[in-house]
Amino acid sequence: MNTLTSTDYPQPQSGDIPRYSGLPTFFRLPFGAQIADLSIGVVGVPWDGGTTNRAGTRHGPRELRNASSLVRRVHPVTYQSPYDLAKVGDLGDVQVNPVDVQDSLARIESYYRTLYQQQVMPLTAGGDHLTTLPILRALGREKPLGMIHFDAHSDTNDTYFGGEKFTHGTPFRRAVEEGVLDPKRTVQIGIRGALFSEHDHAWARANGITIIPMEQVAQEGMQTVMERARAIVGMEPTYISFDIDVLDPVYAPGTGTPEIGGMTTLQAQQGVRLLQGLNLVGADVVEVAPPFDQGNLTSMTGATMMFELLCQLADAHHRRMTSTGAMR
Repeated sequence: MNTLTSTDYPQPQSGDIPRYSGLPTFFRLPFGAQIADLSIGVVGVPWDGGTTNRAGTRHGPRELRNASSLVRRVHPVTYQSPYDLAKVGDLGDVQVNPVDVQDSLARIESYYRTLYQQQVMPLTAGGDHLTTLPILRALGREKPLGMIHFDAHSDTNDTYFGGEKFTHGTPFRRAVEEGVLDPKRTVQIGIRGALFSEHDHAWARANGITIIPMEQVAQEGMQTVMERARAIVGMEPTYISFDIDVLDPVYAPGTGTPEIGGMTTLQAQQGVRLLQGLNLVGADVVEVAPPFDQGNLTSMTGATMMFELLCQLADAHHRRMTSTGAMR
């Protein structure tokens, strides 16, 4: 069998090139990657068709790319580089339709179905949180996925504004209803903020979704919370969705629906680092809205969380390849 070594994998541009120069790509990876050549594809979904109030997440992927140039190649705790464990590339943006929600959902699902068929794990830069629904449709069509979901909001409401079922407040209700997300293997961490009704979370809990409020995170600590989350999702295929508004707005002001009393950036990093060893199949960072940002703080934070997730996806890929003896 013809095998590759890590030196054959795409690498970020060297330190000889200033980080502010050249074409902006995720993590300064080489431009023009082909799907068939990769094991992890970093994808932008510049879309906010599901936003119900402050729009602007359509600009998220471009600013996340820019900010990702600040991220170096080796993780500061594990001392591993994800680019030595998996073939990673920037696949560009999905071509969405900014004036047609259903058309965009179909386009996104089709794109991610191609990634799934090519056995490429997606790391996505949103886009609002409705973006995650077509991704789950693509990845969970044969078997519903588990999910660890970091967010201030449960996003399991039913309808908005006269019966509209597809908004960034409804994706996970739709995903459960459509059979692409397993509610008994879904954990939502950091939930907080005022509600429309005292019954807002009743449907999620009645269907088996585990909601861990931010107050519980603060009381128990990330280690305990993540041990519970890991036990719930087990070793079956699991998706990670990270809404930037899980962070307190002092760390991430550039988002559409900020809620005070959130996680610190260190807590979020600790939570993602405690995903190591799970059977991960994809991840996203959503709801970065640059028009509301200050000093590019939220974009920088979002890009850093994307790197943390990339490290976990690369580790999961490497473990699978090592266990099967394959190489890609």
